[in-house]
Amino acid sequence: MLNPLAIVLAAIVNPPAIVLAAVATLLMVLVTSVRGTGWEPTTDISDEVLEHRASAVPETEFPEPGNRAIGGGGGGGGAIPAGGDGEEGELEEGGTGSSGPGDIPEDEVEYFEVEFVKQGETVELSNDQPILEQGEDEGWDLPYACRQGQCVSCAGRIADGPSEDFVEHDNQQMLEEAEIDDGYTLTCVAYPRDSFSIETGEAP
Repeated sequence: MLNPLAIVLAAIVNPPAIVLAAVATLLMVLVTSVRGTGWEPTTDISDEVLEHRASAVPETEFPEPGNRAIGGGGGGGGAIPAGGDGEEGELEEGGTGSSGPGDIPEDEVEYFEVEFVKQGETVELSNDQPILEQGEDEGWDLPYACRQGQCVSCAGRIADGPSEDFVEHDNQQMLEEAEIDDGYTLTCVAYPRDSFSIETGEAP
């Protein structure tokens, strides 16, 4: 390594030595920077962090969005709130819970004549299963989406009058009172309570 004092003395005695000293200094800086510092990058742990976070968060099932899949329009202003009229029934284990229109003892099940206009057939439907399920049991490809009364994809129309005169809905959330009065029903949550004619695939 060059002695700094020698460089200074050489610069005073000989001006071209200044140039040589500057070149030597630049060469030393260059050699030092080329060799590097020996730094090595750390390992990428992003995948491990993501896997850890994924295992720590439980999976969530989101419900189908409430929409009027057929016919457009707004929400159900006259919709029946969840839980119906607040009645509670006994569970087999001795607890309490909401009972639905399909919770009928086997010895109290009734059958009604229902004409499916578009299918051109009249069949007997029980009062403990929704119209949609029983129509599918007949082999018909009836329209549906959510199967929970939260859209109008499965809607049908009972021509004989207000649908509530012929079916009982299990927590339908889309039809307004005026639409029910016009005979519209959601077949996925509608349980027969009388004989009637229905046109499936008809939405308000």
